Amino acid sequence: MDLDAFTAVHRPEWDRLTELTKRRRLDGAEADEIVRLYQAVATHLSTVRSTAPDPATVTRLSELLARARTKITGAHEPAWSDVVRFTVVTVPAALYRIRWWILGVTVAFLAVAVTAGVWVAVDPDALAAMGTPSQRQQYVDEAFASYYDPQASFAAMVWTNNAWIAAQMIATGITGVFPVYVLLNNAVQIGATGGMMAAHGELALFGQLIAPHGLLELTSIFVAGAAGLKLFWTWVDPGPRRRGTALAAEGRSLVTVAVGLVGALALSGLVEGFVTGSALPWWLKIVIGALALAAFLAYALVLGRRAAAAGETGDLDAERAGAVLPTAG
Repeated sequence: MDLDAFTAVHRPEWDRLTELTKRRRLDGAEADEIVRLYQAVATHLSTVRSTAPDPATVTRLSELLARARTKITGAHEPAWSDVVRFTVVTVPAALYRIRWWILGVTVAFLAVAVTAGVWVAVDPDALAAMGTPSQRQQYVDEAFASYYDPQASFAAMVWTNNAWIAAQMIATGITGVFPVYVLLNNAVQIGATGGMMAAHGELALFGQLIAPHGLLELTSIFVAGAAGLKLFWTWVDPGPRRRGTALAAEGRSLVTVAVGLVGALALSGLVEGFVTGSALPWWLKIVIGALALAAFLAYALVLGRRAAAAGETGDLDAERAGAVLPTAG
């Protein structure tokens, strides 16, 4: 097909559709005309894509059709069905896609934390670096347990702080540096604290106060770190897609992960704020934390697997994501 000739023949229709999309009001005849032109230009776009996929022409027609569609149908109004679908399909699909990255981050984090803990517990010099004997004893006897104050303000503080850290790890993931820094720093701190508690004979107390909320909280941080590193790896190796296209698709999916983590971190914040420091038996606290983690894993793996099998990725649908420019194979 001669693209120049095709453009010359149909440009008047394209220009007329452009004009109609810019008008604030349309009368009855113009409303009928914009629908007819929309259908005609959609056919033109399909023809161009299949026979002469010029990126500039495809972009122009795609944008024109998007504006015309909005003019015809009005802006999209989110409905409850959209919210439900996002919650039970889109978010689980996005989480399921990065499950192996999450597993890798989890294993690496635990390896560093255990190493740091054992080092502090058995090496006097490493233990001494945690503070003077009186400072360490005061922390073990009072400060560690008193931190968990069962009240709403504490739960809100924990939630917002962790959600902000998770969002930063995803947003700056493309650097490949910040997520690693946050994960490594937290692994060393948690491990070293556990090692110090163990050296003073309070490893059981450490587990009782960390496990209830930490199971879900740390898993959420692992997810955020995995999402950020996945974005970095997409930049390094975009696969068959253009780098910009791959990063855009991955970025949209991982924003979905960030939104999903808000709920998970809210739940872990509630557990930390009202369960960890409460007077409940320690075993019941851990059971509550384990149930919270189990619910999240079922949400991500069971619903996520079902959504992935249906072809969901956590990305926006084609209409909302925008047209993809054709590229040479």
